[in-house]
This record gives sequence, structure tokens and C-alpha cells, in this order.
Amino acid sequence: MSMATPGVGADGTAGLWTRLWSRRRSMWFDLAVTVVAAAECAGSAANFASKQGVSLPGVVLLGVFGLLAGGTLLVRRRWPLLPVAAALATIPLQAGYMLLMVGLYTLGAYRPEGVARRFTERRAMSLLCAVAIAETTVVSALTIGTQQAEALKQGVPWYALLIMSVLVAVGITVAPTMLGLYIGARRRLWETLSERAEGLETELALLAEQATERARRARMEERTRIAREMHDVVAHRVSLLVVHAGALERVVHRDADRAAESARLMADIGRQALDELRQILGVLRTVETDAVSGEVAAAVLAVPSSDGPGLADVPRLVDESRAAGLRVRLTVGGARRALSAETERTAYRVVQEALTNVLKHAGSADAEVVVAYVPGGVVLAVSNSCPNGGGDAPRELPSGGNGLVGMRERCTALGGTFEAGPTGEGGFRVEARLAAAKAP
Repeated sequence: MSMATPGVGADGTAGLWTRLWSRRRSMWFDLAVTVVAAAECAGSAANFASKQGVSLPGVVLLGVFGLLAGGTLLVRRRWPLLPVAAALATIPLQAGYMLLMVGLYTLGAYRPEGVARRFTERRAMSLLCAVAIAETTVVSALTIGTQQAEALKQGVPWYALLIMSVLVAVGITVAPTMLGLYIGARRRLWETLSERAEGLETELALLAEQATERARRARMEERTRIAREMHDVVAHRVSLLVVHAGALERVVHRDADRAAESARLMADIGRQALDELRQILGVLRTVETDAVSGEVAAAVLAVPSSDGPGLADVPRLVDESRAAGLRVRLTVGGARRALSAETERTAYRVVQEALTNVLKHAGSADAEVVVAYVPGGVVLAVSNSCPNGGGDAPRELPSGGNGLVGMRERCTALGGTFEAGPTGEGGFRVEARLAAAKAP
């Protein structure tokens, strides 16, 4: 399963263009606000200087100062504290009120980086608003005598003008600050929810990938298990059929009774092979008919069936090999203990495959099967002597080379051990140890 790379594809390209358009729109908006605020600061500062009788160079200087102060709005999103500081510096010149409002809004709405981060705390914001209110009120109060002289002459109390100045100061500081805090909290909440949604989407994609990988591994493991089952069933039964067919060919004209016995054994072996194949194919057909998904099918097939051969069927297996002409001896030792169905079936398959290999490659040799129940589980050993090349040796049978591999996989899957190799006397020995487990 593949995940789309962010920014690639139709959805990613659309999101990229949306972000670029949003940034460009914000840039033009900031530029427009900066131009208006800079013009207001420069004009108000120059007007204040002119009324105070400042010389022309001083008027120009204060106008440039107001222009630079208003220009700080260009960086308001990155350094939101800078426009507020510039506004507090221009308020005594009766300028920068728009700069102050926009700066306080920006300080509340955007999370600053670096040293200015601490100013986003509510206490610091409250203190900053109080300073702005006090400064604006003081500036207004100092100008009452000059700007509001007519109102005082008409009997308006001075304290009424002072209260009006305080209300104006509160309005131009508290309102934008509260609005900025609300917008900032809303933006941060949206960013948090977006990040959480992206995280959940990534997690779901990873879980889907893991589920797909688990299903793929389960299918591969199930194919391997079915291949082992098919190999064990077909290889052993067909090997016996070939051996009996060869014996039948040799004695058909000399010993009618022995020929009839071989034909009967061939029929029995063929029926047993068909029964075991029918069991395996029946499981596959049931899963396909029920339209089970690949993951569920793998899980169903991976569950071992409780019906199947076990160690109790080893004597019959040995008798079949004897009937095929193999000289084999069975030895069972130790106290029989309860084993799981999978362990029983694995032990049976190990003995079956080992005897099949003896029939294929050393039919004239003597073989021995040992089943020993030990405290740690059960030990299986199948060995044969060096083949003497006698007349009853079977024809060379084809081999795919998967028998020993399948036996090793079966044993290691149950936590057991498996060893196979030639002996010093020229024979071959297969030994497996399986852990004991109570049957469920």
C-alpha cells in the first residue's frame, strides 16, 4: 500500500496552491494596512509638531519617525511586539492609534517566537493593555486644556472629559486585544485539530500498511503450510504406489497371490491418498465458497485441524512401509504424554517423510523408527543403514528436495529442533525433538 506524498498529486497540488494564494493575500493585506498606518502616524506626528511650533526640520524628522513606526506593521506576524512598542512611542505625539490597535490585535492573535513569547501570557497582555490605556489617557488629559477649551467654556465638567478620554483609551486597547486573543485561540485550536487529524490519518495509513503486510505474510505462510501438507500426502502415498507397482510388475507372472496382494495394497494406498487430498482441498473449497477475505482466509487456514494423523498412527505407517518391502523396526519408549494436535500431526509427518525418503533412496536398507517420550517432550528418530543394492531396491523416484526443508519448518514452528544427515556407517539419520504441550 502506498501513501501519497504531501504536495504531490491532485490533492497535494491544490493544497499547495491554496497555501500560496493565502500567503500572497496576507502579504497584500499587510502591505495595505502598513501604508495606511504609516500615513496616519507620519501625518499625525507632523501635525503635532507643527502645532507645537517646531521648526521645519523637526516636523520632517517627526514625520519620518511616524512613517518608520507605522512601517513596523510589515513584520507584525513575525515580531508582533515591535508594532506595539512603536505605537507606545508615538502615542505622546498624538499619533499611532491605528498602529496601536493593529499591534495589540496581532500580539494577541499570533504566537511570537524567541524572547517575545512570554508576552503572549494573559498577565503580560493585561499589563501591556494597562500601560497603553494609561498612556493614552494621560496624553488625552494633557490636551484637554487646548483641544477641549470650548467644551469647558460651555460648562462641561473637566472630569466628564477625563472619563470620555478613559473610555476612548479602553476602547482602542482592550477591544483589539480581546479580539486578537480570541482569534489566536481559535487559530491554535484549529491547528491542533488539523495536526491531530493528520496524525490520525498517518496512523491509520500505517495500520493499513501493517494489516496488508500481515495479510501478505499470512498468505505466504499458508501457501507454505499447504505445500508441506500436499508434499507429505502425495510424496509418501505415490512413493508407496510406485514401489508396489514395481513389485507387481515383477511377480505378476510368477506369484499370482503376491500380485493380488500388491494390487490390493495399491488400491488401499490410493484411497488413503484421495481421502487426505480431499480433506485439504475441502478446507480450501470451503473458504472460497464462503467468500472469505484474504486476511480471514489466511487466519482460517492457519488454524490446525484437530482431525488428522498422529503418533497413534505411526504403527500403521510402519506396516505400510513393510508391505512395500522396506525392512523397518519400530521402537516406542517412555510414558506416553498428552500432546497438542499440531504436535501429534507434526511428529507423524516427520516419520512419514523420513520413511518416504528411505523408500526413495535406500529401499534395500534396514530402517529403524524410534519414538521416545521424554520429560521435555517427544524425540523422533528415523535411521537407515547403508543400502546394499539388493534386488528389491525400488526404482529411482523423483524428488523435489523439499522434504527435509518442510520437516525442519514444521519442527521449528513449534519450538522444536530438527537434525538430518548421513551417519558414519554410510546410512542416513533424521532426528526431531518436539516440546510437550497439553492438548487443548
